[in-house]
Amino acid sequence: MIDASGIYTGIKKRDDHLRSPDFLDVEKFPHIVFKSTHAEGAGEKGLRITGKITIHGITKQITFAANFSGPEKSPYGEISTGFTASISINREDYNIMWNVPLESGGVMVGREILIILEIEAICMQSN
Repeated sequence: MIDASGIYTGIKKRDDHLRSPDFLDVEKFPHIVFKSTHAEGAGEKGLRITGKITIHGITKQITFAANFSGPEKSPYGEISTGFTASISINREDYNIMWNVPLESGGVMVGREILIILEIEAICMQSN
């Protein structure tokens, strides 16, 4: 679960606009939720993680392409594993439609959103 109000791009006006009803509407939809339903290997270190994602109150099934790394021993003696996963989704599929036409003929905001997850887990050892 992701707290949608925690979005941070480094530009306060843009962050405030992304939290507004024009985009994520965090007062009405405070969380972005992903629940995995299936994972399968894809090559030596690859994974495909399928599940349901809810953004802006709309739930759709998606599949992340992921790469597994580890286990690795850190200089501090901890054993960790991790993975990087990504997917590109169309924001309009989640009823996030705001846009402004540009003088050049294009629009200010593209449809595609790239979601990248970087996850690390430390293996705890019991004594």
